[in-house]
Amino acid sequence: MDKISLIAVIGGITVILAGQALEGGHVGSLLQLTAFMIVIGGTASAVMLQSTPKQFVAGVKMLRWVFQPPDFDHERVIRDIVGWSQTARRGGFLALEGAIAAQKDPFTRKALQMLVDGTEPDTLRSVMDVEIAMFEHARRQSAKIWESAGGYAPTMGILGAVLGLIHVMENLSDPTKLGSGIAVAFVATVYGVGSANLLFLPAAHKLKNLIAAEVATKELVVEGLAAIANGENPRLIETRLRGFLAMHD
Repeated sequence: MDKISLIAVIGGITVILAGQALEGGHVGSLLQLTAFMIVIGGTASAVMLQSTPKQFVAGVKMLRWVFQPPDFDHERVIRDIVGWSQTARRGGFLALEGAIAAQKDPFTRKALQMLVDGTEPDTLRSVMDVEIAMFEHARRQSAKIWESAGGYAPTMGILGAVLGLIHVMENLSDPTKLGSGIAVAFVATVYGVGSANLLFLPAAHKLKNLIAAEVATKELVVEGLAAIANGENPRLIETRLRGFLAMHD
């Protein structure tokens, strides 16, 4: 659990509600189902329209990364690669067949299989680089739905405000209905701007950083296996990988 993300979301909502209370307003006045439906429903519809079903579903599932980010253990990857290089140095590439079966990551399995099959280093690198590019593109397209939501939400808030004011204008002769219309108008704006800047845009930026870390892990694997294919010394490979990792931090 990423505690700082949880604290950030709860803290952001709390300060808004506290500010409302300090100004003498009622917290309950910010709870408007109609405004919520217009902003969140409209934003979701706009995002769905611009995305493919696969991208939308993947993006929604990826939101959990904000609070439970994957563990991209670069140090473990470096240790594994150095271990593989030592194994290959003693018993040849075929000695790594056992490591292939032990890998859960399909990308690493494929790269190791190419190494065991005696693929040339440049070929291994070029093939796996294409895989990385395709993977990164798919990930970023999925994460982009939250960036798009951050752009649509304020506009939906304005739309909700306009609809609320239309309701007010239609009921000028009935003062009892004016309050609800005005409330929807202003609360919809709060929902639109607040959701965009407290949730959607920050989540999109965090997902981008996590995707970059995931891509760096795959690049680390390719760099290390290409070095093994070149027959480089394990200590030299470790030094290179740590320098490579420092460039991507």
